[in-house]
Amino acid sequence: MLGKTLKACRKGFIAVAAFSLCINLLMLTAPLFLMQVFDRVLTSRSIETLMMLLIIVVFAFFTMGVLEIIRGRVFIRISSWLDEQLGGLVLAANSDNFLKYARASSVQGLRDLGTIRALLTGPGIFPILDAPWALVFIGVIFLLHPVLGWISLAGAVVLLALAVANEALIRDFLTRSSGASIKAMNQAEAAVRNADVIEGMGMMPNLVRRWTEATNESRQLRDDACRRGGLVSSASKFLRRVLQVGILSAGAWLVVRNELTPGAMIAGFILMGSALSPVERAIGSWRSVVLARGAYGRIGEQLSEMPIGGAPMPLPAPTGKLDVEDVSFIYPEAIDPTVKNVSFSLKAGELVGIIGPTAAGKTTLARMLIGNLVPDSGHVRLDDMDVSEWNSDDLGPHIGYLPQDVELFAGTIQENIARLADGDPDEVVEAARLANIHEMILRLPKGYDTQIGVDGTALSGGQRQRIGLARALYGDPKFIVLDEPNSSLDPEGEQVLLKTIESLKKKGTTTVIVAHRPTILHYADKVLVLKEGEVQIFDDKEKVLKKAPRPRNKEQDKAEGVISLAKKS
Repeated sequence: MLGKTLKACRKGFIAVAAFSLCINLLMLTAPLFLMQVFDRVLTSRSIETLMMLLIIVVFAFFTMGVLEIIRGRVFIRISSWLDEQLGGLVLAANSDNFLKYARASSVQGLRDLGTIRALLTGPGIFPILDAPWALVFIGVIFLLHPVLGWISLAGAVVLLALAVANEALIRDFLTRSSGASIKAMNQAEAAVRNADVIEGMGMMPNLVRRWTEATNESRQLRDDACRRGGLVSSASKFLRRVLQVGILSAGAWLVVRNELTPGAMIAGFILMGSALSPVERAIGSWRSVVLARGAYGRIGEQLSEMPIGGAPMPLPAPTGKLDVEDVSFIYPEAIDPTVKNVSFSLKAGELVGIIGPTAAGKTTLARMLIGNLVPDSGHVRLDDMDVSEWNSDDLGPHIGYLPQDVELFAGTIQENIARLADGDPDEVVEAARLANIHEMILRLPKGYDTQIGVDGTALSGGQRQRIGLARALYGDPKFIVLDEPNSSLDPEGEQVLLKTIESLKKKGTTTVIVAHRPTILHYADKVLVLKEGEVQIFDDKEKVLKKAPRPRNKEQDKAEGVISLAKKS
């Protein structure tokens, strides 16, 4: 996908190359002007010739300036276009890698895209573009005199060798430095996300120490790369100065021997400086190229797992029939699978409660049910279609999901319930009524237009969870997964939640509820008990309750017996 996007920029890059060729050809103006002044104007004392040469030179310099402006704007347009085409894809790939493949949460791909854009729009790209055209200047020097040409060619070869050596010396250091910098940045992002916990339990000194270690490693590697690159850069400057003195001396020797004119001597001196200067400056800016190349590789790796081609054909709205077929999942670097060979089926409209002890794999299974995690083996099918293969843009409106940790977004309550879309107000109110929070929202200062702040900081934990529930119910989805929907609710809120579940049951919505509190299972048709990632029991609720001990003569205590049975099994 990255290759296809860059291929679409081919015409722009060809235009940039053409502009670079014209600009470098126009740079011949100054040495040729000097040569004509020394060899023609001074000898003929013709003011008319001087004025005509001056007009030509000014026009050439004006044209070169215009071409440089156009070339810079073409690069700005290319970089902006790359942002437009790849920014959303890279963000989606970051999210996809985190969700479906349980990789580290990061937006490093967007930083990498910024690194590439910085190279394309910064001054470091122009010496690299101009360096290949040094052969044009060397060719002109050969026309002045072969001796000067060979001196210039030898200098260019040596500078090229220094550029290759610079690449070999700094590449590994910069790659490792970039990796350490990414690690430090991820730690800083984690610190900001968990600032409450870190500050509340005095973890900041330890976290700063770990961040400092990663930062120091990155800085040390970067400094080593800069020291090595600095040696090569100094050597290249020394060589260029020696070569310029050498070609001026050789030119003077040829003038004394009447094999070269003074004007040609000065022109050769300037031409060699124009030929070698871009090569020398390219060595100095090579660090940016190495960083951009590493960023390009990381973006390509992230996008390689994104689907290629147009959007698949939309499928009909599911009825809610669910089939889980021997699914297993193991997190990266984990020893044992979190979920092992889990199988069960639900008819459309059934409600199942998933229970089990801590670390039983309940949340992992819930995430696989909606397609957020791709099973290592087995399939989760909704109406016979594998949810991990179903396009999320097509499937999403038919699924409702309430995670354990409810994340809301900066904006209004209406925007959050409508899943950040310009939702139909009637559907927003309907979802809020179904979640039994319509009256609660109306009591807020601006009702549905209340701004909730970043991460919903203006709301309590219970309010965030109930708004998250309304978001899950928005659009009348046919399949809903609720992971610990009562974890932040008080007894009154839990009773309201039970009314919502009763409404879902009456509507015929297929519902999966992950629960620790047994009261939530009151309306369940079936119960699935997980332990260590494996199914211990899956049956009708009443049959499961008959197998459970009856500690007290209360209806709610029957479900508590199920938890006890799960722990003993």
